Amino acid sequence: MHSVGICGSDVHYWQHGRIGDFVVKDPMVLGHEASGTVVKVGSGVTHLKPGDRVAIEPGVPREMDEFCKTGRYNLSPTIFFCATPPDNGNLCRYYKHSASYCYKLPDNVTFEEGALIEPLSVGIHACKRAGVTLGSKVFVSGSGPIGLVNVLVAKMMGASAVVITDLSASRLQKAKEMGADFTIQVKNETPQEVASKVESLLGCMPEITVECTGVQACIQTGIYATRSGGTLVLVGLGPDMVTVPIVNAAVREVDIRGIFRYCNTWPVAIALLASKRINVKPLVTHRFPLEKALEAFETTKRGEGVKVMLKCDPSDHSP
Repeated sequence: MHSVGICGSDVHYWQHGRIGDFVVKDPMVLGHEASGTVVKVGSGVTHLKPGDRVAIEPGVPREMDEFCKTGRYNLSPTIFFCATPPDNGNLCRYYKHSASYCYKLPDNVTFEEGALIEPLSVGIHACKRAGVTLGSKVFVSGSGPIGLVNVLVAKMMGASAVVITDLSASRLQKAKEMGADFTIQVKNETPQEVASKVESLLGCMPEITVECTGVQACIQTGIYATRSGGTLVLVGLGPDMVTVPIVNAAVREVDIRGIFRYCNTWPVAIALLASKRINVKPLVTHRFPLEKALEAFETTKRGEGVKVMLKCDPSDHSP
C-alpha cells in the first residue's frame, strides 16, 4: 500500500464503533480510500502484474445477484466493502484485494490522486443521480471533502453556476479555489432564510441540490431551496429519523434521491485525472506516515484542513 486517505466514516467507527446497522464487533482495520503497487497476482490475473500502480475500489460483490446483473452492484446486500464491519480495510503495509477491482493508474496520475478516486467517485455518482447537465444551477450543502468533489464534478459535467454553504469560512475559501461560483457562510439563519440566499445568489432557485452533511436543518434547506420539479440528492448521512418539510417537496414535485457509495466510477475518474480535466490535488492538506496514524486520525477528528493522507510505504517518496 502507498497512499490511504482518512474518511469521516473511519473516524466515526473509531470513535463510536458503529454507523447505522454496521456495528464493529471485532478488531477491524480501517481505510478504504487507497492506492498501491502490485507485489503479487493470482494465477488467473492477466491485466495486472507486479510493479503496476493501482487504485483500489473498496466495494467487491460477493455474488452475481439482481443488483449486479443490472449494473448497480453497490446495492448488493452481501457486498464486501473495506472498513465496513466485519470487513477489514486497507490502512496497512500489505493488502489483498480482488484484481477486478484494482485499476491500473496511468503514469501521469499520482498515488495520492489514485487514493482520492474514492471520494471523487461519490461526487461522480451523486451528480449522475442528480442529473447535472449543461447549464445546470447547482446548490451544494456542506464544504467538506465530499461537498468539494461535488463542486468539481458538477462544474465538469456542465453546471453553469454552483453555490455552496458551510459553517467554516476556511472551507468555503477552499471551495472557491476549487471552482464554486458563490459561497454562503451559515450562521444563525433558518433553513428558509438560507434557501432564500441561495436563490438570490444564483438569480433563480437551483434545479439540483446535493446535500452532503446529513444535518436535519440542511436537508430542510435543501427541500426549500430546490426549484419545483428539481432534484435533491442526499449524500450526507445523519440520524436515522429526521423531520423534513415533505409536503413542500411533494406538492412542488421535488424528487428526493439517495445515493449509496458508487458504482462504475473508477474508469471515469481515472480518465478525468489522466486528461487533467479535473484536479483533486488541492484536497490533500495534511500528510502523515503510517506510524503516526493516531495523530492523523486526531487531526481529522478536529476538522483541520480538508483531506488527511497516510503514507504506508516508508521507502517510497513519490507523491
